[in-house]
Amino acid sequence: MIKRLRALRLRGETGYSLIEMITVMMIMSVVFAGITAVFVAGSKAQAEQDRRFQAQVTTRLALDKIRRDIHCANDVTPYAKTAVTLKISSGCGGDVSWCTAAVSGYTNRYRLYRQTGTTCSSATGVQFADFLTSDQVFPDFEHVTGCLCLASLQVDFPVSVKGTSVGAYELTDTIFLRNSTRI
Repeated sequence: MIKRLRALRLRGETGYSLIEMITVMMIMSVVFAGITAVFVAGSKAQAEQDRRFQAQVTTRLALDKIRRDIHCANDVTPYAKTAVTLKISSGCGGDVSWCTAAVSGYTNRYRLYRQTGTTCSSATGVQFADFLTSDQVFPDFEHVTGCLCLASLQVDFPVSVKGTSVGAYELTDTIFLRNSTRI
C-alpha cells in the first residue's frame, strides 16, 4: 500500500521537458536583449547630453571672462577674426590676447585661448572653451568716428560637440570697450 501511494505521488510530479526549457530560455534572451539595448541607448544619450552641457557651460564662462576683459579695454590692436589683443591699462591688469586654435585630428573643432600680453597661442595660453565650430569668433570690430560712440567688439561662439553647425549652440554679443575714446 505504501509503495502504491508513493508511486501515485511520483506520477503527478512530472518536470519540464528540454524543449520547454529551451523555449523559455529563447524568450527570456530576446526580452533581456531588448532591455539591454534600451539601457545602452539611454546611457549613450546621457553621455552625449553631458558633453553638450559641459561645452555650453565652458563657453558661457569664456564669454563672461572675455566680456570683462573687453569692458576694461581701451582699444583692440591688432584685430583679426581669429585673434584679438585687448589694450588694457596696467591698472586693470595689462594687455590680454584671445585666439582660436584648431584641434588636431578634427576639421571643424577649435578651442579658445586667453593669454596675458600681446601674443596668444595654444601652447602657452589658457584654454577657456572647446568644441567651437568656427575659428572666426571675432567677426567685427567697430570704432566709428564722428558719432562719439565707444568702440565695440562682436563675439560669436558657435558650439557643437558633433563638429557641425547643425544643432549648434551659438553665443553672440556685441561688447563695448568702456575705456575706449569717443571719437
